[in-house]
Amino acid sequence: MAYRASHKYARISARKVRPLANLVRGKFADEALEILRYQPHRGARMLEKVIQSAVGSAQDTEQNKGVSYGVEELVVVDARVDGGPMFKRFQPRSRGQAFTILKRTSHISVELKRLEEL
Repeated sequence: MAYRASHKYARISARKVRPLANLVRGKFADEALEILRYQPHRGARMLEKVIQSAVGSAQDTEQNKGVSYGVEELVVVDARVDGGPMFKRFQPRSRGQAFTILKRTSHISVELKRLEEL
């Protein structure tokens, strides 16, 4: 069974978070959280929270079934960062011109599976 979590409309460019997602894809969940904890990027905090949310949903689901699995058995199968909608703002420039500033957003989604299901 796959456990998913996502952060929609995150106020960060997808381009800034994608390298971090590539860094943790395929790793164990606890190892991925340790890697992200020591990354200085703002996107690492966002991705870390999404992974923690997926781990929490996995633990809740397993507790409801009466079976207990540890975090060390969960693997990050899919970590995806897609572009979201953009806020468009205008900055005045010389001679009456206006330049468009795009405030980008992203959708961060993570999928975890147990090791024995792979």
